[in-house]
Amino acid sequence: MTSAPPSAPPDATFESLGLKPQLVEALTSLGYEEPTPIQHASLPPLLAGKDLLGIAATGTGKTAAFALPLLHHLTPGKARPHTTSALVLVPTRELAMQVSEAIHRYGQKLGATVLPLYGGQVIGQQLRVLKRGVDVVVATPGRALDHLRRGTLQLDHVQTVVLDEADEMLDMGFADDLEAILSGTPEDRQTALFSATLPPRIASIAERHLRQPVRVRIAKEKVEPGELPRIQQTAFVVPRAFKIAALGRLLDVESPTAAIIFCRTRTEVDDLTVSLNGRGWRAHALHGGMTQEQRDRVIKQLKSHGTDLLVATDVAARGLDIPRLSHVVNFDVPNAPEAYVHRIGRTGRAGREGVAITLVEPREHRLLRNIEKVTGQRIQVATVPTVADLRAKRQELLRATLREVLVAGGQDSFRSLVEDLAGEFEPLDIAAAAVKLLQDAQDEGRAKEEEEIPAVAPLQERKDRPGRPTGPGGRPSGRPERGSGPRRPQQGSWDTTRLWIGAGRQAGIRPADLVGAIAGEAGLDSSRIGAIQITDAFSLVEVPEPDANRVIAALKAATIRGRKVLIRKDRT
Repeated sequence: MTSAPPSAPPDATFESLGLKPQLVEALTSLGYEEPTPIQHASLPPLLAGKDLLGIAATGTGKTAAFALPLLHHLTPGKARPHTTSALVLVPTRELAMQVSEAIHRYGQKLGATVLPLYGGQVIGQQLRVLKRGVDVVVATPGRALDHLRRGTLQLDHVQTVVLDEADEMLDMGFADDLEAILSGTPEDRQTALFSATLPPRIASIAERHLRQPVRVRIAKEKVEPGELPRIQQTAFVVPRAFKIAALGRLLDVESPTAAIIFCRTRTEVDDLTVSLNGRGWRAHALHGGMTQEQRDRVIKQLKSHGTDLLVATDVAARGLDIPRLSHVVNFDVPNAPEAYVHRIGRTGRAGREGVAITLVEPREHRLLRNIEKVTGQRIQVATVPTVADLRAKRQELLRATLREVLVAGGQDSFRSLVEDLAGEFEPLDIAAAAVKLLQDAQDEGRAKEEEEIPAVAPLQERKDRPGRPTGPGGRPSGRPERGSGPRRPQQGSWDTTRLWIGAGRQAGIRPADLVGAIAGEAGLDSSRIGAIQITDAFSLVEVPEPDANRVIAALKAATIRGRKVLIRKDRT
């Protein structure tokens, strides 16, 4: 077993690694600037047709490491009915969708067809696509085996097989399924196995199914204890559709002196810069597609207070040291935990305190846990500020501005104007009108942000639980690929009562506040809480009828968002 070089030289590019021009063009259009260490180490042996055993943590760029060589060797449109040229096996439905989407993006200019197969999907659509033949199949082991037994998927002509996150597939009980699938593939296929760890079970699979593989191990970068002591780290779980709105909301509430917002690609950098400028912020882009003169000009503007926000890729932001930088924002979770450390280390320097904010999509919870393992620090998970929180923050800033003006004096020239109006209006109303004009002037050009951003909890992590009940073949009963995490009981599994709570949006009430209060104070499992409706003045919550009186009594003795609330059974 041979080893590949562990890291990429600073001048490494995808083009220099020998990829097809269409793939390089696709990567450029997506804004990718340079290969990650796992990609640089894996691409040459895989492009040369060798088998590969890759050991690297989740989020290091493994998908592109196997997808690009797979597509490079592919001759699109040659798959016969019910066959595929490449098979990628992954542990979960979420990862199947993610990998399938990535391969589609990379191979779009080649005309490659990709089909994800996972439990819970309408099987009719899968059967129609498989009947025509498909270039790449991305599947969970259970669903792949189902199609093999049906005869709707045949592996006689498979050229490439990839096992992604093999250790997790074994932890989930798919060992027998993997053996059955691999035994049905041609012996002369190319095989790549990627895993975060190398336990004996993975080594055994590699020995049986890989031919003289090149071994690639990307070691974690050592982080010294206490390296990030003065940086407040917070993550916000946000659906992708609301990320820009959530970022704008957080910037308004945090009011950074200056901030760097990191994105994965230059395309994201350009798009986000336009959006932020449209929302009233002074933002400039910084990425590898700019000339050195353009980069120097942007950095100079940030240092000289000519701009508030720098939207950048990791490559372009290397070596930056901005003393006035108060915040670092990860618009996407970094590809590697070490990149997170380098990013947030750009604030909180020289004894100053800093703030690191990360926007996390629900399916990216594993990346967050990997970062915590590397840094040895917990990242607080919080909810995006509500509209009420935003208004409160704006009023707080306005109050501080008015206090400064009052302390400074110099209002004598305006007293006669106020005295004239005082003959017609109440002095308090005149002051309120003046404050409104000031607030409107400060908000000019900024998004109104009146729409609530839905609060989302991270997906439940799958953990290795010894003694977990198993089904046939050693697989955990209740097949993991069909979904995980707690489920709400089906509607009608108990009689429900709707409770009326005398506080709503105007009081800053959010669904999470109500669920937390009921679960924490009344001891009611959150999965037993039904529909929640929040209006401006009040909220309605469904709870099981037998628990209603206990919930009412508990909430009457407690507070929600720091205030006592009226609560009773709804009378409508």
